Amino acid sequence: MTVRSFLIGTFLGALGATTYFIVFSPTPFSSSWLAQTDALVDIEFTKEERDQMSDDIAEYPDVFESLRNTPIANEVAPAFVFNPIPVGETAPNRTTPYPSVSLPEPSTGDYSLSPEDSRLAFMSLNQLQTLMERGALTSVELTTYVLKRLELYGKTLESVTQLLDQRALSQAQKMDQERARGQVRGPLHGIPWGAKDLLAVENTRTTWGATPYQNQVIDETATVVKKLDDAGAVLVAKLTLGALAYGDIWYGGKTRNPWDLEQGSSGSSAGSAASTSAGLVPFAIGTETLGSIVSPSVRTGSSGLRPTFGRVSRHGAMALSWTMDKIGPITRSMEDAALVFDAIHGADLLDATTFDAPFEYNRRNSLDGLTIGIPSTFLQESYSPETWRDSLFMETIQVAQEAGATLVSFDFEHNLPLEGMFSLLTVEAAAAFDELTRSGEDDLMVWQEPQAWPNGFRAARFFPAVEWIQLNRIRSMLIQTIHEQIQKVDMILAPPFWNQNLLITNLTGHPSVVLPHGFSPDGKPTGVTLIGHLFDEQRILEAGHVIEQELGVNRQLPPIFTGGVSIRSTTP
Repeated sequence: MTVRSFLIGTFLGALGATTYFIVFSPTPFSSSWLAQTDALVDIEFTKEERDQMSDDIAEYPDVFESLRNTPIANEVAPAFVFNPIPVGETAPNRTTPYPSVSLPEPSTGDYSLSPEDSRLAFMSLNQLQTLMERGALTSVELTTYVLKRLELYGKTLESVTQLLDQRALSQAQKMDQERARGQVRGPLHGIPWGAKDLLAVENTRTTWGATPYQNQVIDETATVVKKLDDAGAVLVAKLTLGALAYGDIWYGGKTRNPWDLEQGSSGSSAGSAASTSAGLVPFAIGTETLGSIVSPSVRTGSSGLRPTFGRVSRHGAMALSWTMDKIGPITRSMEDAALVFDAIHGADLLDATTFDAPFEYNRRNSLDGLTIGIPSTFLQESYSPETWRDSLFMETIQVAQEAGATLVSFDFEHNLPLEGMFSLLTVEAAAAFDELTRSGEDDLMVWQEPQAWPNGFRAARFFPAVEWIQLNRIRSMLIQTIHEQIQKVDMILAPPFWNQNLLITNLTGHPSVVLPHGFSPDGKPTGVTLIGHLFDEQRILEAGHVIEQELGVNRQLPPIFTGGVSIRSTTP
């Protein structure tokens, strides 16, 4: 037996069975026993210090037992509330009424659609709304069309956990009736969408993508779903996620990239990104803790918005990390993302982390007046692209410059030990799924690699509480440092996984958008990110729209999914 296995075995006994030590150990938590654990906490105590501690530590199993005898639902947040706002700053407190985004009427051709019109699957939200306003399409017809595409292609992508056809058609009919009376709720009225299957919807399964929960029904509806209901959007399906919001492997398979079915979509908002990219839904809702909107959006060529922490209520969403979870839209354009975000952001009494800050998107035609930070490597005179990714990014930099932006070198600089920051997430996640680990049902999960959640949850139990608090204090230092640095620019344009940007901005809570900006040599899309100031989703979406229009990449479609289905049927 190795020292490591002995320590783990000893700690598991300490944490799991008070009776063992009372009945079988003649010297429970003795000085010699504690000496074996010094290596784990990396502190060497004297024998006298260990003797003094032993009585206190001997009481821990009773404390643990009382905790475990108290049921704690996943939705119950800790008493502490994370706040991304730096010391000395405040959040904007001016509110804007919904809807606050108004776009010019788009071109939709002659407003007539053929019975099997593939254009419909990839139209913008504004175009779909215009078709319905002109009487060329009803919400029931559009919803039926979307349900058919989900049924036809969902199994190919492995991106759908369940269709909500009855709920959807009933809601679509209601939206058509309201429109006939001249009552239109806003730009999402009558438009179908898909929800990542960690958002609770009353009377439907909410599976969290994991085998132990695949038949779970949560008796409430998430705030973000209610907000979209109120905006007139029509929920048509629950979409896949990597089990417990990690990766693209779920209890039913592996969600696929619409551009390459041999490749996973990345995750964890796997089904949301894949289904949107493939034109199975006009938009979807995803979540991010550490890359779960950014990564699948990059992989599938989607447009994803990860908002400021606290911008969108997480009530009714599966909790993975109470201090890092965020909810945002995955769409096919920046303006679609703006329309959806406009409907879902805002304070919620059921989520203590939320803010009621304004959002006012205004279409820009240039980047005049904006100072955009670029990683310094790419602005060096001697720099020469070494890979196709570097070449694509250099082309995007040129587009931003030609659109009027002032480009300056910008790198996040700090001397803080971020290597251990992933433990902030894993410890919170292990607490959120403590019962799963202790029950042994984590063995039912499909993905069982060392980097998968089951192993991570187990290992997190040995992370000392004192060090976890210290990591949070370092996080506070990081928030202050990054806030001071980002004041030098209006936003940052960078490759999505450049250096530690993804980790840093998820820890600080800064917003980010992903927009597709090119293709790999073998024809798969890739993306770029714009990182904004706290609560400044407006400017990164506006700037993203300008770059997006110049590049035109988002107008290219995955060839496998461009086929049409019948529009003029009333049943899916």
